[in-house]
Amino acid sequence: MATDATATPTAQRTSSLLRTAIALQTLTIFLQAVSAGLLLTSSYGETLHSIGARVMYAASMLYVLAAVLAWKPGGGSLRPVWHATGFLTLASLQVALGIAHVPSVHLPLGVLMFGLSLVALVRR
Repeated sequence: MATDATATPTAQRTSSLLRTAIALQTLTIFLQAVSAGLLLTSSYGETLHSIGARVMYAASMLYVLAAVLAWKPGGGSLRPVWHATGFLTLASLQVALGIAHVPSVHLPLGVLMFGLSLVALVRR
């Protein structure tokens, strides 16, 4: 997305916040994959994965907040809000599947979420 020379400082700030929120979400999802590997190989992996799940969920909520802030004041596109809400829905499903110990869906969903988050980051 090209930066508009006529964009207000508020619009630029909220766009930067949105990009940062997506980057944080992408990073936390990647770290969840790392901690999942540790879950299989170390005694502390379960603790790291559990803490990481909370951080990833918080990052998804931050993404929703940043999307709303980017949309509401400037009257921008509602699309980022829908994308962020979709990610929060996927994160909720992911947490529920993890708690229920359904790795046959939990793992592929994590890969999908990482890929979608990476695409959202690159497109932003």
